[in-house]
Amino acid sequence: MPSTEERVWAVLSHLSALAFGMGIFLPVIGWSEQRRKSNYASFQSLQALGYQSLGYTIWILLSLLIVVALSFLTLVELGAANQSAEDMRALLIPTIITHVVVTLVLLGLYFLLPVIAAVACALGKDFRYPIMGNRLARYLGYEPQQVDEQTWLIEDHEDRWVVAMGHFSVIVALWGMLVPLTAWILQGTRSLFLKFQSIQTLIFQVGVTSMYLLAGAVYMLGFFALLITAGLGVEAAFNTSSGMIGLIVFFVCMLVAVLILLIVPMFHILGQWAGYRVLKGDNYQYALIGKAVEKRMQVKVDSAIEEKAI
Repeated sequence: MPSTEERVWAVLSHLSALAFGMGIFLPVIGWSEQRRKSNYASFQSLQALGYQSLGYTIWILLSLLIVVALSFLTLVELGAANQSAEDMRALLIPTIITHVVVTLVLLGLYFLLPVIAAVACALGKDFRYPIMGNRLARYLGYEPQQVDEQTWLIEDHEDRWVVAMGHFSVIVALWGMLVPLTAWILQGTRSLFLKFQSIQTLIFQVGVTSMYLLAGAVYMLGFFALLITAGLGVEAAFNTSSGMIGLIVFFVCMLVAVLILLIVPMFHILGQWAGYRVLKGDNYQYALIGKAVEKRMQVKVDSAIEEKAI
């Protein structure tokens, strides 16, 4: 039976999924605190981290596929209907309700598993997420039934899992940066590999988040330009020269913001590829970022060696 401390860390790690991404750093803290103390708590924390990063990525993709499929079916039905406006509204209302229900069901399913995991861990059970749990146990060398001799989790695989989840968490807007940041602060001095990967991942995610902020800033710039030149009241002066200029500026800014947002998914895909490469055993480096971080870290290492020699 796991101790109270072990169960508390396991429960907190799983329940952090309910914080809409803001609690994604808690499993990293739980793993860092319990590694080489409790394989049970370490494994549950790493499993919870995987669910909130890799699992969240898969959940988002499946949700998008379902929503796109429903939207396509709706368009087909509307195109084939060729009915009056009232009949079209009658067709759209149940379709909208279906979209809302499907979204709520998907969200509920995502939050249901962590709650079940937390309850199981509170009772001292060795919970495993479907598909991922057993695979992660084999990857980490986790054997809870082995009681005669204490064998810790495979250290290299622990570090690679945490690093890979840091790469995967780029899809969690803003809060995903907490994974590499927390890993760097808590375990960077122990593992040079984890430190390097965490730093470059953090820089990469800061860049991706900045693109979101840039798109919002550009859009707001166009909106305020339209507000100043034409106004947005009942008597908006779009037919004046200043109003037309404001309208043009608004549409240009909106187009630029949309283009930026269309580029962001490419960086999400790059983050997923980086995480996959790390799990396969590579020391993946982002273009430009990786080289810069490696060079900076090498300078610090060389300086430390020289100071020690003196």
